[in-house]
Amino acid sequence: MLLLLLLLWGVKGVQGGNEAKEGFTLSVEREIVVQEGLCVFVPCEFSYAREKWTDSDPVRGYWFRDGDKTDRDPPVATNNPHRSVLKRTKNRFFLIGDPQKNNCSLNIRETRKKDAGSYFFHLERGQTKFNYLWNMITLHVTALTDTPYVLFPETLEAGYPSNLICFAPWACGSPTFSWAGTSVSLSSTNTNGSSVLTVTPQPWDHGTNLTCQVTLPGSGVTTRTTIILNVSYAPKNLTLTIYKGVDPATTALRNGSTLTLLEEESLRMLCTVDSNPPARLSWAYGNLILSPMQSPTPGLLELPQMHRRYEGKFTCSAQNVLGSQHMSLNLLLKRRSWSQ
Repeated sequence: MLLLLLLLWGVKGVQGGNEAKEGFTLSVEREIVVQEGLCVFVPCEFSYAREKWTDSDPVRGYWFRDGDKTDRDPPVATNNPHRSVLKRTKNRFFLIGDPQKNNCSLNIRETRKKDAGSYFFHLERGQTKFNYLWNMITLHVTALTDTPYVLFPETLEAGYPSNLICFAPWACGSPTFSWAGTSVSLSSTNTNGSSVLTVTPQPWDHGTNLTCQVTLPGSGVTTRTTIILNVSYAPKNLTLTIYKGVDPATTALRNGSTLTLLEEESLRMLCTVDSNPPARLSWAYGNLILSPMQSPTPGLLELPQMHRRYEGKFTCSAQNVLGSQHMSLNLLLKRRSWSQ
């Protein structure tokens, strides 16, 4: 009977069970957390007893899903070139450690939700076959929260090209980059880990959104970052609006217009302009620069009572670091007819 048991032992080799066995150890992080679509490296080392194998026997390592049968189910990764791996983990799960050097490290690329679960390492050498079932790893796949980084000038100048760079250093493989904007004409150059977008913004692009989206290979999950464009431009669309007397009606005037007022009639003149950075608004009477009015409304000039000394040319100027714009108005006085 003892001889029969020894013969059976020689045929079957060493079979690992759910409990640790003397001479067989495995060191690995038990809980692995990775975001969907990303990669994770799992360091792993193992040892085994010198039983039923010779130095000439190759060391074969395998990673299996919990519950798999090692004799018939495909592993998720192996260094055995004659063993097919699970179809959905092929080219994504890699046994990158060298089992010949007691290294069972696992690399997982482009993780998917379905990859979540527990896995165990299986050793084969000569007649030794052993499952390290007591020290399995559990993979947790969470939602992707990482977002791409966008490098861009704090201020873009209208009419001049600028480069914006989008990159995702946390991504593995070759992610796909795409850009989306409401106004800017998009033309980008993509590399494996980044995308360079060249834009030539216009004034109307100021304050609009620009989005860089990254799509990860394999999983197809996407993540994005949106920035708001700050486009600088010279003053434009300078407008002059007048308010006569107590009349609430307003009149928008063209540059160089002439306006006739009755003597002692009041007048308010308001300049508005579109610019970034905001333009400084000022008034001049002839060649005389008027002191800024203590008014909560920039660009507002008030003449409480029209006198002959106010006759002449008033000019409103809007100026910022990129340029200026001017608009003038000629005022004429009409004396009141006291017989009325």
